[in-house]
Amino acid sequence: MIKKGSYFFGLTILVALVSSGFNSFEIEKVEGFHLENNEKISYYVPSEDEDEIEVDLENSLVAVPYVGKTFVGFKQALAFKESRGILNTVNSFGYMGKYQFGKSTLRSVGIYDFQEFLRNPEWQDKAFRALIAKNKWELRKEIEKYNGRVINGVKITESGLIAAAHLGGVGSVKKYLRSNGARGFKDGFGTSLRSYIKKFGGYDISHIVPNKNAKVKIG
Repeated sequence: MIKKGSYFFGLTILVALVSSGFNSFEIEKVEGFHLENNEKISYYVPSEDEDEIEVDLENSLVAVPYVGKTFVGFKQALAFKESRGILNTVNSFGYMGKYQFGKSTLRSVGIYDFQEFLRNPEWQDKAFRALIAKNKWELRKEIEKYNGRVINGVKITESGLIAAAHLGGVGSVKKYLRSNGARGFKDGFGTSLRSYIKKFGGYDISHIVPNKNAKVKIG
């Protein structure tokens, strides 16, 4: 009798365990990352001419950056890499603004009021464009000669070289190219030219005309 009772008890436990393996389970939801049955996603994609758009989604303003391979995408991506896009930041080496300019570079594009520069987004964007124009002039032969080549496993593009020049100067870029990547450069934080050439390659910045005397027009 005891053996028979033990048998049925054990059988009951086994059935319960097997059945539990087929029970439905509830998916854990993380707030903000799931949609209800009839809920739709609302989103907005800015055009190439729009820098940053404020979109009203149910009365909440959201800043949406353009991240395409245009000039707008290029400057936003570089600003984020340099400073997380913070307008008035100054790093430990004294580089300023969202694009991280040195004082000598700012003077070369006609800016001498550094405090106003840190407060003024228009000045910063104009300085960025002016520096690109100057660097495109300085690297015009290298851009023509090396565009499309692969050095150190990275395809050379105009925007990649301009970004690298922003990091280490045109002289460092010329040495890197002429040595086929053997003479590299790293900034004070260990960032290499190669990483910038790769990260910022393929953007369309062709509309900025090379100009060795490019200056910021204030006022």
